[in-house]
Amino acid sequence: MKYLLTVLAMCLCLPVVGADKETPLPKDFKSLKALAEKGDRVAQYALGQKFWNMVKDEKEEAAKWFRKAAEQGHNRAQYMLGQMYYQGEGVPKDFKEAVKWWRKAAEQGHALAQNNLGVRYDDGEGVAEDDKEAVKWFHKAAEQGFVGGQKNLGLMYYQGKGVEQDFKEAAKWFRKAAEQGDAEAQLEIGKMYRKGKGVAEDDHEAVMWFREAAGQGDAYAQYFLGLMYADGEGVPKDDVTAHAWWSIAANGFEQVKGVKDLLAQTMTPEQIAKAEELAKEMIKKNPKLLQKEE
Repeated sequence: MKYLLTVLAMCLCLPVVGADKETPLPKDFKSLKALAEKGDRVAQYALGQKFWNMVKDEKEEAAKWFRKAAEQGHNRAQYMLGQMYYQGEGVPKDFKEAVKWWRKAAEQGHALAQNNLGVRYDDGEGVAEDDKEAVKWFHKAAEQGFVGGQKNLGLMYYQGKGVEQDFKEAAKWFRKAAEQGDAEAQLEIGKMYRKGKGVAEDDHEAVMWFREAAGQGDAYAQYFLGLMYADGEGVPKDDVTAHAWWSIAANGFEQVKGVKDLLAQTMTPEQIAKAEELAKEMIKKNPKLLQKEE
């Protein structure tokens, strides 16, 4: 499923349910390790983080201490151990083990683990594919305000996977993720406004959301923004600006080149030169426009 990507960023500062209250820990490594060796799970998790963040490859040591904390029920350590099994860092790559530890963390309310578990149920990696279970875990993550869960839940409602298709619900969750700055959700809610799916048709709103996503380098949003200018939807018709957006979009969405070439056939050489100069100015002003789709 498009955009259902496992969150691999180590968002260790995310507030999670069931985590230990913050308690002062020794700042020096030796004292922290001594406390961890006594069985303090918070110290074990903190020690795992230190090994994880070392420039020298210490992933095996990180896994060792995350495991000690995880086995004592520390949900962030469980999440990290799941990540390490999924990526094969410090431990052999093992999707089933990743799911096992993410489930433990998810059941304690860890939003990233809940989202990751939903992704695995959606794609059947490390667990039997089950769309209803995917929806369940996306919903838990989404209700905690986790942007990935909100976006993924929106996709499930939009496509009717594991839940009855409901464009209004899809728009609701896309909007929540979009308002948190998620470019993919901004693209999706923009498309829904353009077609009037789940929301009242509104080209101005569509342009606004396409612009937000386009500014973050989403090539598909850049394509749609160019389309709005080419057709005069939500903005005055402007072939020069449309051509400029499609020139930028082509860096991450090669199929746009054909559309841009068709538009160029209706433009004068002067207009094309102006569009090319505009694209350069836009990129100079915002280098993020050239981020490519993964």
